[in-house]
Amino acid sequence: MESKVSEGGLNVTLTIRLLMHGKEVGSIIGKKGETVKKMREESGARINISEGNCPERIVTITGPTDAIFKAFAMIAYKFEEDIINSMSNSTATSKPPVTLRLVVPASQCGSLIGKGGSKIKEIRESTGAQVQVAGDMLPNSTERAVTISGTPDAIIQCVKQICVVMLEVQSVGAASPPKGATIPYRPKPASAPVIFAGGQAYSIQGQYAIPHPDLTKLHQLAMQQTPFTPLGQTTPAFPGEKLPLHSSEEAQNLMGQSAGMDASAQASTHELTIPNDLIGCIIGRQGTKINEIRQMSGAQIKIASAMEGSAERQISITGSPANISLAQYLINARLTSEVTGMGAL
Repeated sequence: MESKVSEGGLNVTLTIRLLMHGKEVGSIIGKKGETVKKMREESGARINISEGNCPERIVTITGPTDAIFKAFAMIAYKFEEDIINSMSNSTATSKPPVTLRLVVPASQCGSLIGKGGSKIKEIRESTGAQVQVAGDMLPNSTERAVTISGTPDAIIQCVKQICVVMLEVQSVGAASPPKGATIPYRPKPASAPVIFAGGQAYSIQGQYAIPHPDLTKLHQLAMQQTPFTPLGQTTPAFPGEKLPLHSSEEAQNLMGQSAGMDASAQASTHELTIPNDLIGCIIGRQGTKINEIRQMSGAQIKIASAMEGSAERQISITGSPANISLAQYLINARLTSEVTGMGAL
């Protein structure tokens, strides 16, 4: 969030960054860009959306304070409209709140929270909106996500108060700026899907399936060493299984870990830590997904019971280095699929 104050301090220009998922961005853009065009024209704010095939996008809103607040109001009411439309097709009875995520430099979050949480408590009570400042910085940046939830009116009032706090911080910081430049958060591109079919791996590019030899070799190497036989299958593949692939380099790195290994490679155990709220996508309904990962990788995989007070679960993977590498890859693919919303595997 940046500001520029003209002489006399009458005209304040703000830049506010929002973090949005793909569906939210699509709602803002609208058919042929009509929605975002209308928002720009009616609010007077500049609204830019980051490029790239990313599961998350940065929406940057720049303009005088009045224009900023108008743009926020239009976005909040659009999201509420989307929620109402989605409820007409569901059995839900209570309407969920509108939620927006601001991206704020970590150096400014202390002032937003206030001493002992006093400022953020004041904002919550005076606006009726829920405000949460993330404890951790966004990946590869010095920025944090500030999540605001509530009715559109509550969100607009909340954003106004947050902007006041940010402007106060920046006016003080102009005399003694914080050490180090802010490293902005840049979402990573989405992964390309991969399917396993007939013991081969294919990466999906548009409407075409491109053979992926690196991952195929790793899959076949792991299968040569597997103590498991997939039930009712003549090949160790799950046709139609979709897996996000980060890049060919990732598969090559996995191949490098397993290079030179033969079927007599000794078994070892590797530990992984997974957040509780994501463990379900690893296990699947009635354990279907974890069983598929066990069969495809040939590794033994055990998931520890949830510990009271802990937000994480331990996963133990036992097998040859090739088995473990493929199991890790498949687990990461499940997590990536869940986080990016690329569809159930």
